[in-house]
Amino acid sequence: MPIKDCKKSIPHNPFAKREEFGRSNLIAYKVLTIVTWLLVVIVGAYYTFNKPRDCHHKSSRCHTIWGQNNHHYTPFALNSVVTSIYWIVVLILQAHYIKYLYNADTSYKTGAANVGSHFIFHNLLTFGFIMLWVRGRFWIGEVLLIINLFNLIMLYFRHSTYPRLIHIPIVSAPLAWTYIAILWDGAAAVNAHSLAARIVANVFIWGILGIGAFYVLIFKDYTMGFELAILSLALALGQFSTHVIAVQWVFALIIMAILLILTVLVSVPGLLGEGRNVRPQQPVVDEDRERAPLLDDH
Repeated sequence: MPIKDCKKSIPHNPFAKREEFGRSNLIAYKVLTIVTWLLVVIVGAYYTFNKPRDCHHKSSRCHTIWGQNNHHYTPFALNSVVTSIYWIVVLILQAHYIKYLYNADTSYKTGAANVGSHFIFHNLLTFGFIMLWVRGRFWIGEVLLIINLFNLIMLYFRHSTYPRLIHIPIVSAPLAWTYIAILWDGAAAVNAHSLAARIVANVFIWGILGIGAFYVLIFKDYTMGFELAILSLALALGQFSTHVIAVQWVFALIIMAILLILTVLVSVPGLLGEGRNVRPQQPVVDEDRERAPLLDDH
């Protein structure tokens, strides 16, 4: 077989960035994006209020999403109200992103489709995690979260020039949540209730600050700082409601405050059009590059 024919036979990498998409590919992205997004919305809403029906009647492993959180009240248990509001806003903004796949302008559809594969994969992994979490299958759920972490990091660095209304719901908000969810699920997996486990958790919690500072200071991505600050607040309130004497909620509040300060220091100069070069490094997600992509903020 000629070399040219061999190249044609190689299947297309769905995660590769493309200049254009065929009609059949765009239809596939439209269908799969909506279906997988609805899958997360419906399953997430259902298990917020209902236990899995396929569990044994006397099984103590199965709970609702927040019932599982309360049953395994670990040092990384979250506040249900703050976390739910976080995800409701993210899902609404994701619905806004989906409309770009139906835009009459080809450049808009191409830009949206380029992040589509990662978003579809994220939705499938999130669906799988919810199904495992409510059934108490924490270790397998942890594997899915780690896979999703790599998926979202790849998305972050491959497609870093999209505007805030695309970057936030498709890239940074799911990525920030995945970092927190790994700690949330991992603590439940090891049944972290002992004094030693809480001491270890008091150390691991500072990783949230390290990750947030990394994205905010190195890449000037203040969206990651703000999102991790919100999730740190959810952690602080979740810990305060049951472990007032412990220091985990204090650490979470300190982390939230520092991230908010860093976010303001980086975001305000950029939003005012001044001092964009907070650091000499070329940022991955800065104000100029956010305004340059195929998609816009409208």
